[in-house]
Amino acid sequence: MDQALADIAPDIPASGSPESETLALHPRRVLLTGYRSHPHVGGQGVYLRELAIGLRDLGHQVTIASGPPYPDVPEGVELIEFPALNLFEEKNAFLALRPKHLLSKADRSEWLAHNTGAFGELLAFSYRLQTWLRQHASRFDVVHDNQTLMPPFIDISRDVPVVATIHHPVAIDRGFAVDGVAKWWEKALTRRWYGFTDLQAKTVRALPYMLAVSEAARDSHAAHYGMQPAQASVSFNGIDHAVFCPDSETPRQPDLIAATASADVPIKGLDVLMRAFVSLAAQNPALKLEMIGQLSDGRAKQILSEAGLLDRVSSRSGVTREDIADLYRRASVVVCPARFEGFGFPAAEAMACGAPVVASDGGALPEVVGDAGSIVPAGDATALEIAIRAVLNQPDMAREMSLAGAQRARNVFSWRHHALAASALYEKAIAAC
Repeated sequence: MDQALADIAPDIPASGSPESETLALHPRRVLLTGYRSHPHVGGQGVYLRELAIGLRDLGHQVTIASGPPYPDVPEGVELIEFPALNLFEEKNAFLALRPKHLLSKADRSEWLAHNTGAFGELLAFSYRLQTWLRQHASRFDVVHDNQTLMPPFIDISRDVPVVATIHHPVAIDRGFAVDGVAKWWEKALTRRWYGFTDLQAKTVRALPYMLAVSEAARDSHAAHYGMQPAQASVSFNGIDHAVFCPDSETPRQPDLIAATASADVPIKGLDVLMRAFVSLAAQNPALKLEMIGQLSDGRAKQILSEAGLLDRVSSRSGVTREDIADLYRRASVVVCPARFEGFGFPAAEAMACGAPVVASDGGALPEVVGDAGSIVPAGDATALEIAIRAVLNQPDMAREMSLAGAQRARNVFSWRHHALAASALYEKAIAAC
């Protein structure tokens, strides 16, 4: 790695916008809520933990209320645990109901939803939170929900102001999932599973204070859920620059492509990446793809199997952030092929590590990458192939992308900025009560 890139590593993220503005910041008692919050179950866990740290460092008194699996709780932050029925872990979920559960609206709701093919964890968590807050609402100045977005939050907002973070509307996932199955009964079951999205739409329309992690997050909620764009303030997520940063001691490996995907579902675009990889690999016998995530028995794996390329693709799950950063530092190019992202942590974190990034124009990815990477149309495997090949075959271009990406990540993605934006919304919500 050259010195210009290495010099970026030790710097503290520079002030982009909110941090340079004057903000009448009042320490508030903040309750952060998430129906599940462990960092390894998805971006919601990372978000809740990092926001808690950002708010704490601004002087707020922060409490997290979460269902299982529970978060890694930062020092100085209280955790309130709301145990769930965990029906996915039961051998026979139908027989998991006990007499004591009949006394709990949350337990009844979770059991009934699960055993009728719906996803009920969000609503059940919201009922548990609502019941608890009837006795404890006076402890908090504001509730900040991380995209649970269930109707009980409308009732909660009558007792304590509610701010909600929106990432991307799950109605988009529902559309891809329904289109991805052929039989009428499969479509009906898929719609039943995603029935909670209608409740989220109702909630989003009723809550006046939203924190959107991108313009795409704001605009897609307006389009799919009927929210007014004026309800949402926009502030990018931050990233941990102590972990995701360039490392001059780690050389990039020629012909190594990296990607991150939580699941092989259409919205993540793994099928598009695999089609591009098959074409690239046919011309480059040394090319390899290393993935963070599970390469399950889906369309992406089928494409690789038919091409005889399974042995040139590896995947890992349950890895640490340090492992992910190491991959981004070693890769010649990091590819983000999603058909839609409300933000796109992999793109931001890869750029922070100095990796050249090729991304689709799905959702917020063009906002995140800016002019520091290469953007191609979502779903277009040919365009993706051409963009990846250009990075692999043009070292000067790859170096420019590496430098520009690291600089952009350093300047733009700051949890402190995001916590300041949240704090400004708290004041608006409190003043309106």
